[in-house]
Amino acid sequence: MTLHLFNHLLAVGSVEAHIRFMEAFRAVYRNRVVEIILLLCAASQIASGLTFVRRRWRERHQGLDLLQLGSGLYLAFFLLVHVGAVLTGRMQFGLDTNFYYAAAGMHVLPYRYFFLPYYFFAVLAIAIHLARALHWLARDRLSAAAMRAATALLSMCGFAAAALIVAAFAGGLYDITVPAKYLATFQ
Repeated sequence: MTLHLFNHLLAVGSVEAHIRFMEAFRAVYRNRVVEIILLLCAASQIASGLTFVRRRWRERHQGLDLLQLGSGLYLAFFLLVHVGAVLTGRMQFGLDTNFYYAAAGMHVLPYRYFFLPYYFFAVLAIAIHLARALHWLARDRLSAAAMRAATALLSMCGFAAAALIVAAFAGGLYDITVPAKYLATFQ
C-alpha cells in the first residue's frame, strides 16, 4: 500500500514519473504468485475489518474511535470497488490500468462527482486508520495528548496527500489529455 500511495504521489510531478515507477514495480506485483497473495491480503483485510466492526460495534461510539470505525468501513468499500475496477479494466476492457485508467473518471461528467471524493477519502481514510492503529499499539506508552497529536498530524498529512493526488489525477496541477480508450469506459 505504501508503494502504491508513493506511486500516486509521484503524479504530482508528472504523469510520466507515475507511469515509470509503476512499470518498474509491475515486474514484482504483477507476478502471478505475488498478485494472488496481494488479492488474498486485500480480501483478508476486508473480512477481518468487517468482522472486527461487527464484534466491537457497541464499544466504538465515542470520540476518535469513530474515526477508526468510519475509516475502516470506507476502506473496505474502497478496496472492493477499486480491486474490482482494476481487474475489470484489465480483463474485460483490455486496458493498461495505469495513471490514465484512474484519472479517466475524474475527467468525465457526471462521474467526476463520484471519483473526486472516492479517491480523496480513500487516501485520507488510510492515514486516519493508521493513526488509530498507532493509538492501539502505543496506548500504554504515550499520553492521551500525544495520541491526539499523532492522530491529528497523520490525518493532516493524509489530507494533504489526498488533495495532491486528486489534484494531479484531475488535471488541477498540469494539463492532462486522457486517451479516448479510457474515456470510452464511461459511455
